[in-house]
Amino acid sequence: MLLSEEENQYVCSECNCKTLHKDPENGELVCSRCGTVMSGQQINMMPEWRAFNQIQREKLPRTGSPMTLTIHDHGLSTTIGWKNTDYAGRKLSPETRKKLYKLRKWNRRSKITDSFNRNLSQALGLMTKLSNKMNLPRNVLETGSMIYRKALKKNLIRGHTIKRVVVASLYTVCRQCGVVRSLTDVAKAADISRKTAARNYRFLRRKLDLNVPRVQRTGYIHRLVSQLRLYGHTEMLALKILEEVSKKNLTNGRSPAGIAASCIYISSRITNERLTQHQVAKVAQVTEVTIRNRYKELLEKLDIEVYV
Repeated sequence: MLLSEEENQYVCSECNCKTLHKDPENGELVCSRCGTVMSGQQINMMPEWRAFNQIQREKLPRTGSPMTLTIHDHGLSTTIGWKNTDYAGRKLSPETRKKLYKLRKWNRRSKITDSFNRNLSQALGLMTKLSNKMNLPRNVLETGSMIYRKALKKNLIRGHTIKRVVVASLYTVCRQCGVVRSLTDVAKAADISRKTAARNYRFLRRKLDLNVPRVQRTGYIHRLVSQLRLYGHTEMLALKILEEVSKKNLTNGRSPAGIAASCIYISSRITNERLTQHQVAKVAQVTEVTIRNRYKELLEKLDIEVYV
């Protein structure tokens, strides 16, 4: 196995040859010209399992699972399995099962030895549960775990429940990662009021000085179109209407969900898709009055004619 230029940091002491070969089986570094063994304790970085092509070789690393922020100990600790069988699949005796039960219990307790780790373990478990409930991607969960860790290190959890700070962290990271989830969605998944979630979100954002971008209204349109099962040309027309609305600064002081719902309602009327204001308002989580007011305002400002 010929070393690459980056890996080749050795020169043969006998003939000054820079072309060295690495023997992964014996762990030796050998000169290709004179055969001098330069090193005999090389670490084999190849996979420990058999691989028959390059794809399998890349998917079989030597190391274990990577470090993650979603576990309080970064996933570096070991866990005793819950199967009461031996290496051959045979059932264990009652005495051995009783002994393993005690070992599992103390193994679990030894990982959480102080209040910091107990809080972190409970919060990250709840965050993972809410993330799965709302179908959030992995990067959102990782970033949310990092934000909660920062809040815990700055002692911002005191006076606030774990659930409320977790909800604030998840909503913040959804805004940062461009994942369209409203504050109502996150609060509903955690079974708390929107007012409580909003108050904790503002508190966390102010204390950690977080940079939270504005909500992308185009993301709301994509999501609403998917939930309402509309056609593609209706979605494209709604995006064009939203673009014209943004150019004329008609979105200032308006709810992103209300503007997006109104654009979809107008485009559905133009493309003759039978949608009622009640259907759009229910999916967008706004009132029918909001859609009706935005609808009339956009028709007047953009000079759009909709035939009934």
